[in-house]
Amino acid sequence: MDSKVITFSNFKGGTGKTTNSTMTGIELARRGYKTLLIDLDPQANATNLYLKTKNNVGGEVTSFDETLMTAIKNKNLKPAIINVIQNLDILPSSADFSLYPRYMENIISDYTDRVKYLSTLINPWKDDYDYLLVDVPPTISLITDTALYMTDYAIVVLQTQERSLQGAQAFIKYMQDQIINEFHAPTLDLLGILPVLLKNGAPVDKSTLAKAIDIFGKENIFDITIKNMERLKRYDVTGVTFKDQFDKAVQDVYSNVTDEIFSRMAGE
Repeated sequence: MDSKVITFSNFKGGTGKTTNSTMTGIELARRGYKTLLIDLDPQANATNLYLKTKNNVGGEVTSFDETLMTAIKNKNLKPAIINVIQNLDILPSSADFSLYPRYMENIISDYTDRVKYLSTLINPWKDDYDYLLVDVPPTISLITDTALYMTDYAIVVLQTQERSLQGAQAFIKYMQDQIINEFHAPTLDLLGILPVLLKNGAPVDKSTLAKAIDIFGKENIFDITIKNMERLKRYDVTGVTFKDQFDKAVQDVYSNVTDEIFSRMAGE
């Protein structure tokens, strides 16, 4: 099959986009799909989580010699890729990637050409993977524009609170007006809105979900919701572990998420 690029985003920070992109990546890899997570957020939270996970599985601390920014300057991204677990690699980010917009200003004058540039470095080898997942910062920027331009499917991660709902609305409008209509992204489509519960079953969760259904339509909201799980929070500190029933419970959730992703892609 042709590789698919899936970007997780919202213009509100802290909604769970990194958690959901990294956990979906692990589930895809466990199913045997060759998967690459591209971390385009200079905060590098996905990179840190995956490197800790690699340490948990392999028992050794991993660092990287070449940052994403260095690889871009060298016009060759492949040397920067790190294997995390079987079938799962990461193109890691770091703080110097915040310099990417300024670097692109210096080498390419036209903004639209800057938006397209990273995809020209990825396209020659993207079919080495079945899925490429992209984690982006929660901002309107060249970085986000670049990610969305090369995306097939966007998943908006919606935490059940008002500011996240506003961020989701702004993101979808921007995706349509700017990336599709202005930059003519060749394949970009909204796969759906994935709800993340702030507090399981709380009135604010219910009211935000009801408002989201009213705004976006029930067909655009994932059937599954991500519940508040303490083990998920701990992964940010420890990396993902595969030890006990609590880890298994998380894996079951993301098995369901992945099933719905496949279902939505098949039903487009």
